[in-house]
Amino acid sequence: MPEDQTAAEFSRLLEYLKASRGFDFGAYKVSSLMRRIQKRMREVGVNSYAEYADYLEVHPHEFGPLFDTVLINVTGFFRDAPAWSFLAEHILPRILEDSDPDHAVRVWSAGCASGEEAFSLAMLLIEALGEDEFRRRVKIYATDADEGALATARLASYDSRQVAGVPQPHLDKYFERVGSRYVFRNDLRRCLIFGRHDLVQDAAISRLDLLVCRNTLMYFNAETQAKILARFHFALNKHGYLFLGRAETLLAQSSSFRPVELKHRIFLRAPTSNLRDRLLALSPGRALNDAGGGSSHSRLRECAFDASPVAQIVVDRRGFLVMANDRARQIFNLGAGDLGRLLQDLELSYRPVELRSHIEEASKSRAPVVIKNVEWRVAGTEARQIEVHVVPLIDPKENVLGASLAFLDLTDAHQLRAELVRASQELETAYEELQSSNEELETTNEELQSTVEELETTNEELQSANEELETMNEELQSTNEELRSINNQLLQRTEELDHVNGYFESILASLHAAAVVLDRGLHVKVWSQKAEDLWGLRENEAIHQPFLELDIGLPVRQLRQALHDSLDGNHSEHETTLAGVDRRGKPVQCRVRSSPLPGPAGTQGVILLMEEAGAGDP
Repeated sequence: MPEDQTAAEFSRLLEYLKASRGFDFGAYKVSSLMRRIQKRMREVGVNSYAEYADYLEVHPHEFGPLFDTVLINVTGFFRDAPAWSFLAEHILPRILEDSDPDHAVRVWSAGCASGEEAFSLAMLLIEALGEDEFRRRVKIYATDADEGALATARLASYDSRQVAGVPQPHLDKYFERVGSRYVFRNDLRRCLIFGRHDLVQDAAISRLDLLVCRNTLMYFNAETQAKILARFHFALNKHGYLFLGRAETLLAQSSSFRPVELKHRIFLRAPTSNLRDRLLALSPGRALNDAGGGSSHSRLRECAFDASPVAQIVVDRRGFLVMANDRARQIFNLGAGDLGRLLQDLELSYRPVELRSHIEEASKSRAPVVIKNVEWRVAGTEARQIEVHVVPLIDPKENVLGASLAFLDLTDAHQLRAELVRASQELETAYEELQSSNEELETTNEELQSTVEELETTNEELQSANEELETMNEELQSTNEELRSINNQLLQRTEELDHVNGYFESILASLHAAAVVLDRGLHVKVWSQKAEDLWGLRENEAIHQPFLELDIGLPVRQLRQALHDSLDGNHSEHETTLAGVDRRGKPVQCRVRSSPLPGPAGTQGVILLMEEAGAGDP
């Protein structure tokens, strides 16, 4: 197919994409865009752009895979780890040191794809600030043109392959394991706001401390890159930082950004932007393409150059004056004989300002040099304020051919500039207020969505808890009935036990002898009132005490053998008389009878009956 026909079909395909889905790829590099679309065409078996447009009309679901192929969406946690380490160790501490502790730290991840880089930024800021300060101060705006990628990012859920780049301590600290996936913690996720944003058409988020746009600009052409970078310059604070990808450079914008670490593509906003740059950055329109022109228009360009109201001269790389327009010839008194002379031989080279060093600087840096606030006084006239722009002239092979110098007379514009500055400040204030309102609305929407999800979860939990409570209530009622039954039984047995105890105490009280019951370890289990009266040892002092260790005025150790015989069952009853002293100190002869206490498993103790000899005799 002829090249012209292919280009025409490609243009019609882009127009169809813009009209049907609102996606304008006009700012992308044509070669890269063609290569990505052709890759998708091969996958569906289509040979021409016209056929592919027809295929899209018949198969609307094809738009999704096409946009995924064009936008690529390749990302990862802490991709290019050394650059992230430099950001964490050197850039974030500067940002936090320069910012007011009461003001928010604002970060924008432009072209965030499925969100890995936005969450990487969050983890670094949490490490630097702590979780409480992070939740209080930090706002991370993550944007992309791909709604599918944003939907994935909002879920904050990744598989084990996707989180491979996350250090294990961070993975354990900031992610929750849900099945086979890792989900970023919801309490920290609320500080990230995801939204759709077109870098080419939509206004930039403002008042930023850090702007991250990695390997996104490289898909746009040079003109669009310049416009996006102008918007980035406007979006950043006075000391804001720009973090680009390894495949991107800022050579075309060296006056707007100054490199901090070129190896890792980290730049600092330079205070060189003027009002025109700011208005350009805010403008949603597109720059017009060059209408062409060739050798037939060379005379037209010469006439336009000569007729320009701004004084302009052109110097070649050897320092010779090559061109000077009519305005320059008038104000600098240049004649036809001055063309072709060395600039250093002309008064113009040092008056009103020294030019040669600035020309050399522009040639070396290959970037424009602006000389501001130059006062120029011509004899017989008032002092004028001019600004000199020195622009290096570079051919397609990157060779420096010379320099163009433009002398702008700004005297009459000073008062107007002041009014424009005031108007610009008012416009910026209004824009920031609008942007702030928009951000607050976005934050409110995120919080409402989160609240709805939490309420739904809470409702489910409450329903489940209610069912569990109902079940527990039934079990408690059943248990209560059982406890009542057991309580009634205990009351009945307590009454029976009280009756038995009373009966037992009556029996012991009716005996003339003091009764003592010992267990198999010869510890006192029962100590009757008679025993307390005889020996003066109260019941609470005797119970559980070793009987053979009691000091009661009776040589109880002499009963050891008799007690053991009773326990062993050798004698059913044993009687002995011992001399002792009763509780009043009166010598007594005490007759002691010991007999085994039978039990279900054999002898379980010994019963002792003690009385004064003769007390029980008739």
